[in-house]
Amino acid sequence: MLLGENSPAIAEGRAFGVQTLSGTGGLRVGAELLNKHLKYTTFYYSNPTWENHHLVFVNSGFTQPRTYRYWDAKNRAIDFSGMIEDLKNAPENSVIILHACAHNPTGIDPTQEQWEKIADVMEERKLFPFFDSAYQGFASGDLDRDAWAVRYFVKRGFELVCAQSYAKNFGLYNERVGNLTLVISDAAHVAPLRSQLTWIVRGSYSNPPAHGARVVANVLADPKLFDEWRDHIKLMSSRVIQMREALRAELIKLGTPGSWDHIVKQIGLFSYTGLTPRQSEHLIQAHHIYLLRSGRINICGLNPGNVAYVANAIHDAITKFPENE
Repeated sequence: MLLGENSPAIAEGRAFGVQTLSGTGGLRVGAELLNKHLKYTTFYYSNPTWENHHLVFVNSGFTQPRTYRYWDAKNRAIDFSGMIEDLKNAPENSVIILHACAHNPTGIDPTQEQWEKIADVMEERKLFPFFDSAYQGFASGDLDRDAWAVRYFVKRGFELVCAQSYAKNFGLYNERVGNLTLVISDAAHVAPLRSQLTWIVRGSYSNPPAHGARVVANVLADPKLFDEWRDHIKLMSSRVIQMREALRAELIKLGTPGSWDHIVKQIGLFSYTGLTPRQSEHLIQAHHIYLLRSGRINICGLNPGNVAYVANAIHDAITKFPENE
């Protein structure tokens, strides 16, 4: 699912996975392996990122947390030049946390051309990629497209680690279903690496639960069920895209100040709306629309019945509390 049906890394025995406690468990186990056995101490995460990245890596033994620029608040887009500059200045053997798709929380992903440049810099600077894949299939509706970045890095010859979560795309949030995929250059290292990973798991939670994992395994192994599930995630992702378009259309119809194109350019479950903390607070207090002070909303909370109400509330917040006040 992650590396592709005809992946040379799988065929050559250079890729393997271990079941984990969802994506967070994959991050923790992978980080412990990199710190305890490979002596990595510096890690980079995007600014902003999912708030748990910092905590998980620090608790795994990393002592040098750093950030790379990612969100350009003024243009409501990726700060790509800032990201590249920060990666170029990263010390050798830094671990770089990369969102495989549907960047959380901004909803803005690099283009394929930008991913190629990121890979160029990481190869040149000898940086180690640690992908976090929490939304495969839920970003574009296409499993292959959402895995493009990871597969490209593998094709380029990188050794890498990727934490996979099935919480969102399988609707198994509380079952804690995850996988940690490792791709290495020499198949001879698979057995000892797997052994060390087993010891890390054994020393923390012993073994992961079976129920949710068997649901995922049965679906992925059965062609009929797999095709049915793939149709489901296409349906879900297309609904999210439709709600993005509907929200933008309502805001334009109202003449809400500012450009709202970023809402449809973003991808995945979340949107960095660009609303200020004061505007977000007004949505909560006056309209009972609950969102983060950063202006991040979950697009899945929108539906045809409430999108006009939300747009009117946003319009009210922006006109009452203009950004420059």
